[in-house]
Amino acid sequence: MTLKLKAVSPKVGTDIPFPSRATAGSAGLDLRACLDEPLTIAPRQLARIPTGVAIALPGPEYAALIFARSGLGVKHGISLSNGVGVIDSDYRGEIQVGLTNLSDAPYTIQPGDRIAQLVVTPVVLPAVEIVEELEDTGRGTGGFGSTGR
Repeated sequence: MTLKLKAVSPKVGTDIPFPSRATAGSAGLDLRACLDEPLTIAPRQLARIPTGVAIALPGPEYAALIFARSGLGVKHGISLSNGVGVIDSDYRGEIQVGLTNLSDAPYTIQPGDRIAQLVVTPVVLPAVEIVEELEDTGRGTGGFGSTGR
């Protein structure tokens, strides 16, 4: 399968590299901040960071997921504001990354910094059947810790 990438900012491909894998074994493509100047995220603040790129997935059997970079989260408390971003196969706009600062210290994103990773994954598109009852299981409706620690 081929993922089509398009620069929507003139900075991408010149000042800011296109998304790429850091190593041959990397599952995700690193997304970079396409900023004109550094951006400081204050503690508990939300920020939307443009990446300067758009993608075209080959069809509805694929989605792109945006995940946090573990180093930013563990070292600096920078996380995605929506947990995981989902890019549907028919979206063609610029990818933007919502970040939040969970730490007690401001954190500055520099232009070109790697801020998130994009993973392409297959999607199962089930037919939906509306029913009155669901089949019973041993677990039933138990959730949120019902199976133990």
